[in-house]
Amino acid sequence: MAAAKLVMMATIGAPHGVRGAVKLTVFAEDPLALRRYNPLQTDNGRVLKLRSVKAVGKGLVALFDGIEDRAGAETLRGLELFVPRNRLPKPADEEFYHVDLIGLEARLSCGTRLGAVRAVNDYGAGDILEIAGEKTVLVPFTREIVPEIDLAAGTLVVDPPEGLLDDEGPADGPTR
Repeated sequence: MAAAKLVMMATIGAPHGVRGAVKLTVFAEDPLALRRYNPLQTDNGRVLKLRSVKAVGKGLVALFDGIEDRAGAETLRGLELFVPRNRLPKPADEEFYHVDLIGLEARLSCGTRLGAVRAVNDYGAGDILEIAGEKTVLVPFTREIVPEIDLAAGTLVVDPPEGLLDDEGPADGPTR
């Protein structure tokens, strides 16, 4: 049986105070919902049990079992925290977890293979699919440009507007 896909839920930042607390960056719609996915694990299988998480200013601060001081908190800095995909709720229709999109084969609407989704990025204007094939392309993840997604088949269809996948930018202006 294949191992469950892991979904990164948070990263641990700097210690906060002297009693073992750490700053967290959480990648969830509701950051405080991180409590629901206890315990969390690292990519090497280490299990960390969240004791508490709370909003402090504009950030989040957490305490983990067994971490009682600043030195212990420092050992956690930089760790990525994961949850097995099968422990997360089923996404609503037309919603996807990034981990479910990564690895899908991307084809143009005419059937030509474009490549495989390598990453899903958000640079502030919405999700962008990074598709690696003969060349790497970035494609906005919108219904208009990605009209079909078949998770069971492991594919998605890309219908780019004219010029999106061209190697050259417009003749009369700079490229991005």
